[in-house]
Amino acid sequence: MSLRQQVLSALSPVGGLSALVPGFLPRPGQTEMALAIARKLHSGGALVVEAGTGVGKTFSYLIPALLSGKRVMVSTATKNLQDQLFGRDLPLLVKALALPVKTALLKGRASYLCRYRLEIAREEVPHTDRIATKTLATIERWALATTSGDMAELPGLDERSPLLPLVTSTRENCLGSQCPRYAGCHVNQARREALGADIIIINHHLFFADLAVRESGMAELLPTVNAVIFDEAHQLNEIGVQFLGQILSTNQLLDFAGDLLATGLTMARGLAPWQEIGKAVEAAARDLRILVGHQAPNAKLKWAAGAPQDLHPGDWTEAIECIVEALDAVKNALILVTDLAPEFKRLQERQTELTQRASGFLADCPAGAVRWVDVSAQHVRAIESPLDIGKTVRSKLLKVDEEDADARSWIFTSATLGDDAQLTWFTEPCGLQDAEVLQVESPFDYATQAAVYVPRNLPKPNEPSHSQELANLVAQAVRVIGGRTLVLTTTLRALRAISNTLQGAFKDSNQIEILVQGQGSKKQLTERFREGSEMGRAGCVLVASASFWEGVDVPGDALQLVVIDKLPFPPPNDPLVEARTGRLEQEGRSGFNDYFLPEAAVALKQGAGRLIRRETDRGILVVGDVRLATMAYGRRLLGALPAMKKLANEPEFQAELLGLTKSSTMGRQ
Repeated sequence: MSLRQQVLSALSPVGGLSALVPGFLPRPGQTEMALAIARKLHSGGALVVEAGTGVGKTFSYLIPALLSGKRVMVSTATKNLQDQLFGRDLPLLVKALALPVKTALLKGRASYLCRYRLEIAREEVPHTDRIATKTLATIERWALATTSGDMAELPGLDERSPLLPLVTSTRENCLGSQCPRYAGCHVNQARREALGADIIIINHHLFFADLAVRESGMAELLPTVNAVIFDEAHQLNEIGVQFLGQILSTNQLLDFAGDLLATGLTMARGLAPWQEIGKAVEAAARDLRILVGHQAPNAKLKWAAGAPQDLHPGDWTEAIECIVEALDAVKNALILVTDLAPEFKRLQERQTELTQRASGFLADCPAGAVRWVDVSAQHVRAIESPLDIGKTVRSKLLKVDEEDADARSWIFTSATLGDDAQLTWFTEPCGLQDAEVLQVESPFDYATQAAVYVPRNLPKPNEPSHSQELANLVAQAVRVIGGRTLVLTTTLRALRAISNTLQGAFKDSNQIEILVQGQGSKKQLTERFREGSEMGRAGCVLVASASFWEGVDVPGDALQLVVIDKLPFPPPNDPLVEARTGRLEQEGRSGFNDYFLPEAAVALKQGAGRLIRRETDRGILVVGDVRLATMAYGRRLLGALPAMKKLANEPEFQAELLGLTKSSTMGRQ
């Protein structure tokens, strides 16, 4: 039986899925996508698939991958999605398809328990810190039983716990084969399992980290797979440029100086002037921070010529040269003690890398890249970033100039990849202009399930009263539907203003609970929001920004109103944004039409995608930006959204809200 026939059989009404997946029904879009991927797995080359919400894209790529008999690597955007694929979706499909397939999960080293660092953590945790001591004891008990060492498996451990860096390793502090606990290393165990698996689940960060530093174990793994599937591929470009550039930070230098001093005084006291050379590195780092000290925290300093803006080129060059000089002194000291302990060997490698980075920032910025300086309250980061990942994808992945360019299959998929037929928002920066492109429409009936409303009476988005007035509109709607509202903001300032107004409006209410990003983890906030008003609890309003624009799945009555405060255009003064638009304009294209509008369209689609998650969902999308209704480009942005019913005025909006209330009440009877 051909792969096509196997895929059709698996997705048929009488296939293995229908017996094991509750409510499974064949979906034309899901089948179309699965067959396209099956063809590409057979022929090789690149395929880009935009699969609308509800298509079931996870099964669409996993089923042909499992049935193909090939070794396939699947990369996701986050570790949470990795865990979902490996712990839920893959086991279900392997069972349904009755396949003798071996699967493996591989994360970055910081996700795994380091047995050696756990042993020394006791010395670093103050005995007076009862909470940390208790948590460490919990980790130690778990360490005796775990087979994977994956920290995500430890119940109740907050992902933001300050203990995590103490019991996991990084590339900077890992001792490699010289580690006393190397034989039982969980990271190496995970890599060995991945090398022997048919389906390997990784994440985008791990993939690009390896392309940048060849350290994660992927150097051995990638050549052995026949196909790579990138889910949530819309994040690839932004994740990729983070790893393919260079960063030199005062924080890196201070951490290095601290580790140098501690290791030198502990293991080689008297063999080198550790305090002198360590303090020299610290002083050079602090002098760099002082040099930009007059800059406001969270500023981004453009760097178009010899030095960042508002800084004297001579002063900047001297500060970087002082860093190089201090690091050279460290090099001379480490040469004498490298063979004494593996810690010194790792310090030597870090010194070499830091010196190369610092020296690189003394040279001119290479073509196709941009530089800037990030300033925080405590630290400074010099950053060099490529404008996109296109060159890397074409040369290192697709290998377009090599004879075996199409030998491997590359699948890229997401619910949102652009606002035109060729998905150029995604394909151009990712170097995939020659890839096959497929768009699969959502099976949802948006015209009857959803409506979109743009309030015409709101202030313009740049007016000071905008957030206040939008919050008042949200409060009125929340009183009608009893919560069930997600407010997505484009800035943290708007998040604070809107959440403060809503918390004030409902401070004496036991019917509405206002949840705010930052006042709890994303997982905690999302779980509480999903619960909604069940079992007599208050209805919820969640006000959030950034990561909540995507990856939030709240089906049913718990979410029926999504409010987006402004059109999500990129920040125009961001150095990377300026460089990207500048390149387009040099090519004779429009920075606004070819960059700002597609970026806003994709982000708007991502935010709007939180509203309808199932065939039975109903809801309203409110975009609090009059430009969507009054500017000519508003038609293009509205056209990027699903074909929702359009509400022309406030009475229609109120009527739609009341309709949601009635349908929700009937659904609970």
